[in-house]
Amino acid sequence: MRETSRTKSPDKAGEPTAEATAAAEATGAAKATPEAAPRRRQARGERRIAQLLAAAAGVFCRTGYAAASTNAIAREAGVSPGTLYQFFPNKEAIAVELGGHLLQRAHEAHGRAFLPENLNRPLPELLDAVLDPVIAFNCENPAFWALMHGAGIPGISQEHDELHVGMLTRVEEVLRACVTPGGDGAPATEAELTHIAHMVLGIVKTALELILASEGADRAAYVTELKTVLFRYLDPMFTTLPPH
Repeated sequence: MRETSRTKSPDKAGEPTAEATAAAEATGAAKATPEAAPRRRQARGERRIAQLLAAAAGVFCRTGYAAASTNAIAREAGVSPGTLYQFFPNKEAIAVELGGHLLQRAHEAHGRAFLPENLNRPLPELLDAVLDPVIAFNCENPAFWALMHGAGIPGISQEHDELHVGMLTRVEEVLRACVTPGGDGAPATEAELTHIAHMVLGIVKTALELILASEGADRAAYVTELKTVLFRYLDPMFTTLPPH
């Protein structure tokens, strides 16, 4: 009687078995898990920081920096003070982090204000092009005003001073090419340019206080008045269009 042997069909050469494939996938998943968990924790941490900064912005706007507290910020964010302290040791650290974000946005707004194509415009259009992004930024980020003016936070004050100097320099560059203060065609001296630029920024700063304290039609009216004041101040001195 012929014996029959039951044999398994050999796997194709080089192809893993189903069991091997499953094991490899399980091993890969096990390896991925330790890497994915920190990423998820990091994403949650970033969302929590954004939540705390948004809450701080609201508190700083309502009460000012000096009167704000970490308890008020935690309450605004809907978290416990202990949760807040996991991310920030104190109120100043929150303000410095928020101020850094706002300063970056301010630099971007100033860049849009002084685009080369904006500077080749008649004075009324030039005022629109320069002022509108600056006003919009301050209205959209009222915490910037609360932190940058009078708060006296060491981590912010220096950067804000640098932002102001940069704005002053840009205004002086426009004035240098366009202004003859005496009306006799003689170019302005550096001292005259500096005085005029400081006056322009002083007018803008004062008007921004009124603009930020108002809403709707009143805010629009103050914006119009600001542009009118600057036009009447600068127009007698402008003898040429700004350069390309």
